[in-house]
Amino acid sequence: MYPVRYLPTGHIFIDPKDDCNRVVDAMLETDYSEEFCIATDFSLEFMDRLMEAGFLLMSMEIKENEEEVIQNPEDRFFLLLPKLHLVRSVLFFPELHVKRSIHKHLGSYELRVNQDFEYILDNCVDSHGDDWLSQDLLDILKALHQKNTIEGRHPVKPASFGVYRDGELMAGEVGVMVGKVYTSYSGYYHESHSGNVQIILMARWLEEQGFHFLDFGMPLDYKTLLGARNIDPEEFVKIFRKARDQ
Repeated sequence: MYPVRYLPTGHIFIDPKDDCNRVVDAMLETDYSEEFCIATDFSLEFMDRLMEAGFLLMSMEIKENEEEVIQNPEDRFFLLLPKLHLVRSVLFFPELHVKRSIHKHLGSYELRVNQDFEYILDNCVDSHGDDWLSQDLLDILKALHQKNTIEGRHPVKPASFGVYRDGELMAGEVGVMVGKVYTSYSGYYHESHSGNVQIILMARWLEEQGFHFLDFGMPLDYKTLLGARNIDPEEFVKIFRKARDQ
């Protein structure tokens, strides 16, 4: 089995020298009971390999206490938290459920893919805070998106989806494409129904483009109502790797 290193907290520590895919194998083989691993390297190449291995990346600022305010940005310290959910919410496109109350609104919006990426990403932070979408993580997502804009063939592709009504952005989200898998990271909406409309139009677009499934990450009720099902890490890694390698 691949040698992994455990911190005193019981979390696996991942180093840039590690084989990220084999770390995932070791987590499954040992029935790793934590959802998070720990890392401290925010380099583009390392985070790219983590996402390609199936981790959803989060980050967290370390403070001595919750009330501490650090004025100098250079003095702030963040941990990278590669996450492999113990229960993963996955939408297989034939199982997409559209309620009648939402169906009538679909024609009022236009879906645009990878338009206003940085604006949508920044709005996700404005809407939900930077507790896990730290500036270092934002910078990497933006850099990877720019890299794909220039080179086009990079395997890990940050992406945005927005729905517009009369040319005005009403809901948006960002996530990461790896092969034929799209993992949703964060989203927001400005008016009723627009959030669900964005997800539905996005799911239809992904299906048309040949994606295998939509990875929602953490299970939530609204995802289940859209038709998502909950699967265990072993099944997720199996289908993720098959779709990733397409």
